[in-house]
Amino acid sequence: MPEVFTLRKRFSFEAAHRLPLHDGKCRSLHGHSWIGWVEVRGTSLIEGGSEDGMLIDFGRLSSHLTPMVEQYLDHQYLNETLPLASPTSEAIARWVFDHLGANGLNANAVTIEETCTSACTYRRES
Repeated sequence: MPEVFTLRKRFSFEAAHRLPLHDGKCRSLHGHSWIGWVEVRGTSLIEGGSEDGMLIDFGRLSSHLTPMVEQYLDHQYLNETLPLASPTSEAIARWVFDHLGANGLNANAVTIEETCTSACTYRRES
């Protein structure tokens, strides 16, 4: 069996949203202290150079996450900064996954924690 390495990098942001079609209180404007995780997987490590023995440098993961968080997520109204009709945890996880992919990071999964007890993980099965 091949070896599989999985790395996870955490990111966080403070943001407001509303779910305009929701029947409950989330229909109203409210905010969360969101936690996100990006996960990358691979079967081989880098050989040689400054990243020898790594799947990917955690700093390189941060270089993909930081601009995305600053531009679209942190201290934002997600209904305006994301192209989502209803920015649920599920929709945000898929958007982050796609955004990272379009910007050169091939993620295996993205998890968005909306509260300390509620989270969604998005991945594409092959």
